[in-house]
Formats: sequence, structure tokens, C-alpha cells
Amino acid sequence: MKKLYILALALVASASSFAQLRTSSDSVSYAAGMSVTNGLIPFLVQQQQMDTTYMADFVRGFREAVKGVDPARKAYLTGMSIAQQLNERMLPGVTQEFKDSPDSIIPQQFYEGFAAALLKDATYFTTEKAEQYFMAKREADKAAREEKLYGANRTAGRQFLEENAKKEGVITLPSGLQYKVLVKGDGQVPLSSDRVQVNYEGRLIDGTIFDASKNHGDKPAEFTPTQVIKGWTEALTMMPVGSKWQLYIPYELAYGDRDTGKIKPFSTLIFDIELVGISEK
Repeated sequence: MKKLYILALALVASASSFAQLRTSSDSVSYAAGMSVTNGLIPFLVQQQQMDTTYMADFVRGFREAVKGVDPARKAYLTGMSIAQQLNERMLPGVTQEFKDSPDSIIPQQFYEGFAAALLKDATYFTTEKAEQYFMAKREADKAAREEKLYGANRTAGRQFLEENAKKEGVITLPSGLQYKVLVKGDGQVPLSSDRVQVNYEGRLIDGTIFDASKNHGDKPAEFTPTQVIKGWTEALTMMPVGSKWQLYIPYELAYGDRDTGKIKPFSTLIFDIELVGISEK
């Protein structure tokens, strides 16, 4: 019985460690190996989403890899690594692009298409045709999604500008920008490279105020006309200092299809802007 017990201990010891530390170099090497694992487990859990219950399997894979991996096995392991990156980075991004659109990304078909390209399987597409089809569908679905989510916003803006153009004192420029002179200034007209000082308040066509210079301090905002939206650039390089205008800016000259929080894509904007002065260079 005692012999069996001793044998069992020997088997446990041999299973837990393959190392025998006979020299100083053995010991320092062993200690170095242990030291470089500092921070590894949190990395495996947080970045690799590994379940540490299977640490023995991880170590078995580690031992196999450090011995040297044959080309077939290396390719297999690389495929597993790429699959992880695909699942964590690429697939979520592509899936998000098609959210709220007529189409959606089905993971299994995505994986099959990925594999088919690498195996040069042209049953359904060549890689070139697949890229062309995907790009066209992505653009079409983006347009459909935008129409579904923000089409009413775009239509409301266009109708507003059409009616606004008929009002007394409103001037419509070839670009589509509309403005009305509230106070006529007689100062210098800025160049696009000048730094201007401006008081402003911005509203949506329903009257919602989304920004104002007074929210950012007691002094006027200061910038060059080229640092702001196109509608502002055009207006500021026409206004004499001392002027106060009301601008009616179509979305093409504002933030376009961008979502900036309070300003939704395709929003027509209204600004009261006062050109206070031009800063000395």
C-alpha cells in the first residue's frame, strides 16, 4: 500500500512539472518563465475571453506550439485566430452597417462566403463580383435606411425652405442658402482666411435651440469662416462687420447625413448670426 502511495505522488509530481532544476541557469530560466506570466491571466480573460477553467488545455496547446508546429497545424491554428478576430471585430462592424436596412448579415452565410473566397470557390460569385455586389447593396441599403429613419426630416426641411423663400426680405442664393438681413452693417467684409468674432444662436425648423454662443462664455465665438459649415462660410464672407443676419441653411450646406445628437441627419437649420468684428492678425 505504501509503495502505491509513493508511486501516486511521483505521478502527480511528474504531471504537474516537466522541469528538473539542477543548475543555477535552470532555476533562473524557470523563474523567468514564471515571471513573464504576470498579467497574462487578466489578458486571457478580458481580451481573449478565455475561460480559465480550461487552463490545462491552454497549457497543452502552449507546450505543443513551443515544440514547433508543422505547416498544416500552423495553418489550422492561424485559421482559429483569424476566426476570433472576424467574430470580435469585422462581423459586428458589417452587421451594424446593415442595421435598420432591407437586408441583414447572417453570420453563417458570412463565414461561408469568407471560406469560399479563400478556397477560390466561384459557385455564386468571383471575389471581384462579390465585392461589387456587396458595395452596391451597402450603398442602396444605406440610402433605404436613411430614407426610412430620416426621410420625413429631409422632406420637412425642403418644404420649409420652399415656403420660406416666398417671405418678404428672404434672399435665396444659387447654392440654396437663404438669408434675411436683420441689421445692416457697414464694416469690412471678412476674407475666408480672417478670424471673425460672432454671436449666434442655432435652431431646428421646429424652433428647438441646439446651440448658442452665450452657452460658451461671455465673449463672441472666434474662428475662420473655413472652419464652420458651408452655409456659414458663404454667409460670413458676404456680411459686413456690424451685420446681423438670419440664415436658413439646407442640410447640404450644414451637416448633411451626419447625426450630431440634437441635429439629426438631413436637418435644415436656422441661425441668427451677428458679425461682431474681425480679429487682428
